[in-house]
Amino acid sequence: MRSRPGTFGVMSQVVLATLPGIAVLVWLFGPAVLVTVLLAVAAALAADALALWLRGRPMAKGLGDGSAVVTGLLLGLALPPFLPAWMTVLGAALAILLGKQVYGGLGQNPFNPAMVGYAILLVSFPLEMTTWALPRGLADAEPAGLAEAARLIFAGSANVPDALTGATPLDHFKHRESLTVAEWQASSGLAGRFAGAGWEWVNLAFLAGGLYLMQVRRLFSWHAPVGMLAALGVCALLFYDGGSSSSGGSPVFHLLGGATMFAAFFIVTDPVSGATSPRGRLVFGIGVGILVYVIRAFGGYPDAVAFAVLLMNAAAPFIDHFTRPRVYGHGREPSA
Repeated sequence: MRSRPGTFGVMSQVVLATLPGIAVLVWLFGPAVLVTVLLAVAAALAADALALWLRGRPMAKGLGDGSAVVTGLLLGLALPPFLPAWMTVLGAALAILLGKQVYGGLGQNPFNPAMVGYAILLVSFPLEMTTWALPRGLADAEPAGLAEAARLIFAGSANVPDALTGATPLDHFKHRESLTVAEWQASSGLAGRFAGAGWEWVNLAFLAGGLYLMQVRRLFSWHAPVGMLAALGVCALLFYDGGSSSSGGSPVFHLLGGATMFAAFFIVTDPVSGATSPRGRLVFGIGVGILVYVIRAFGGYPDAVAFAVLLMNAAAPFIDHFTRPRVYGHGREPSA
């Protein structure tokens, strides 16, 4: 028999699995990624400590499980690198306070805390949240160094040069007007080879980290990530229509664009806010994949991971009710 790692061990492995993605993000967008991530982690730890103190709970045990670090890390990786520091701190604090501690702490939150913080920031500050750093090679200047990145982040978005920021490939593709997919790829420097300049490599890096967690460490099953990726790919294939001006984009574009792999292996696999049974996790992942495509193609936001995950978090108890495994030796209960 092999013992399973405790909460801190699981959180440590999640942090380790994000390192390939972090490395690619830093190479493409510069050290600003690290500044934003570290700021989000520090704010999440501070908010968690404050909540534990107010609730009279042991500080060492509450902070020692590593959950606040992972929440801050996942939120920081989802945020634009040059997001003003106070917005990052606000998002991380709300992720902990409104996404975790208000429900009683780790293991009792019905919603993914990182996505709660991200959704609040996206709704409140849509301009800042949809303005990303341009990847290396596309910006008019090299990515800002560590000291310069920190200065720009703490100074605010108004001080970030326009040459360093712009729309993401998903946002640019969504507003391509009457261009066909082929025309957009030919005219846009953001198109990249498969999905979006730089973003295809970011997704492959997070895919590698996710496979490490799933296949090597076996911290979660294949059901939720495969369900999400399969549903997203099938939806993109059905609405691709060969690449006309009304096309939603190819399956490869959606699978390797935006935050797809990050969401599939680091967000929808959350064991607390998702469904519990293997069949339920598969349904949960499929629902997230469908919602991501629907919002990307027909909604008002270029990427839809946060909203898709939160909507399916709300549906998780309903999914669990109808996907309960049959108890050995008993027949199935009659359906309501």
